[in-house]
Amino acid sequence: MRPVPSLRLPPAPVATAVLLAAAAAAAVVVRRRDDADEVVATAVERATLGRRNLAVAGLGARTGRRFAMTAARKTFASAERRSELDREFQLATAGDVTEALGNMKGALMKLGQMASYIDSGLPDPVRQTLAQLQNDAPPMTPELARSTVEAAFGAPLAERFAEFDLEPIAAASIGQVHRAITLDGRAVAVKVQYPGVAEAVAADLGNADWLFAMLATAFPGLESGPVVEELKERLGEELDYELEAANQREFAEFYRGHPFIHVPEVIDELCTPTVLTTELAVGVSFDEVCTWTPEERNRTAETLFRFSFGSIYRSAAFNGDPHPGNYLFRPGGEVTFLDFGLVKRFDAEQTDLFERMINAMVIERDIPAFRSVITEAGLIAPDAPFTDDEIGDYFSFYYTYVLADGPVTIDEEYAAGGVRHLFGTDGEHGELMKQLNVPPSFVVLQRITLGLMGLFASLEATADWRSIASELWPSVSAPPSTDLGRRAAEYRRGRGQEPMGL
Repeated sequence: MRPVPSLRLPPAPVATAVLLAAAAAAAVVVRRRDDADEVVATAVERATLGRRNLAVAGLGARTGRRFAMTAARKTFASAERRSELDREFQLATAGDVTEALGNMKGALMKLGQMASYIDSGLPDPVRQTLAQLQNDAPPMTPELARSTVEAAFGAPLAERFAEFDLEPIAAASIGQVHRAITLDGRAVAVKVQYPGVAEAVAADLGNADWLFAMLATAFPGLESGPVVEELKERLGEELDYELEAANQREFAEFYRGHPFIHVPEVIDELCTPTVLTTELAVGVSFDEVCTWTPEERNRTAETLFRFSFGSIYRSAAFNGDPHPGNYLFRPGGEVTFLDFGLVKRFDAEQTDLFERMINAMVIERDIPAFRSVITEAGLIAPDAPFTDDEIGDYFSFYYTYVLADGPVTIDEEYAAGGVRHLFGTDGEHGELMKQLNVPPSFVVLQRITLGLMGLFASLEATADWRSIASELWPSVSAPPSTDLGRRAAEYRRGRGQEPMGL
């Protein structure tokens, strides 16, 4: 029987909680300057921004004091005690971050959520503390929820729904979800945007100098302007529920009748710019999936992989938020995808670029050709002082699981290594990192890749990723290699489509 390699890298300390606290503190400095320039136009917005400033200012101050105290205590401590102090510092800081951002709707909480599911390098207690940001955002009161929905429809709830549960079934950074029954008897999920969250996100994204500073630290060679604009545009789109409804209709049509990928239908007549109503989906949470058998976890991961990467080549669209709360699961690899607020669309030139990178790095294993492609894409300068071997060594990491023949297990050390590798904290590629750039088209791609690796690590997912990916890559279009692949191919034949991949 063929051995199953496990992608493991040496552990290294990761300080996501400190990064978030520093980002929040930097945001306060920027916002104070912008207040002086009267960027925020109304008294209400100033008051809201002031409260957010106080929250993040307190977070930054507490972190700074705790860091100084920890450093002082470590001066004369043993190596074992220093490790304990570091762990205590991370855990306490993570708790502060969760408390502050968990009560702060908008882009900063979104940042915390992203960190909570991409960072597999933190100690388990710290990750568990940050993970509260994924599902435990404080909801609106029932009275506020009622008034918000009625204001959106311009009518009492009873005129739009036969039943409406004012206790939400989910609450996140931008809105919360309620169960309801339509007047014609359909069970639906109603996503309601928080009042004032648009202003909060606009304040966070409008004062983005702190994000420039963080990106410049991580990528000294980065042209940060286009990247920040890409992030602002993508996150800003999440506030537009009409756009999200259009995205979801498109994905629902594309996957209608699929054997294991499900997208709830949009209920058009019950949608507004701040309310999105869809079919009510059923399934279990990601946490429960993590308790399933290895076979079921592997099938779940395979579906996530096929949906995420297959969509790039099949529909040139990419659902860019791999938040575990955005999925519902059933046995057999069935996954329902719930959130289409952040969808990145790629043009033919961009998808061709991704294909050429795959061909050069994986299929042909031609590193000079790969270097030529990424130079053309703007990832690295034409005169960058690095050998082809150095370029190949650095970028091969991102393709490790598809470079290997046979089953590969994606574990937490590999997922954490991806974060360290991307941000240059692995201690191996510092000079090369200083000259790398991240083109805007890669921003969302990196986000979902890191997010998926984090989810696969939690599942300890094992698969022959190379064979599955070969079904999805247009230049290969390999025959089905798994049961899910065969079911997908049969589905596509039934729809009169080329049976590739999904």
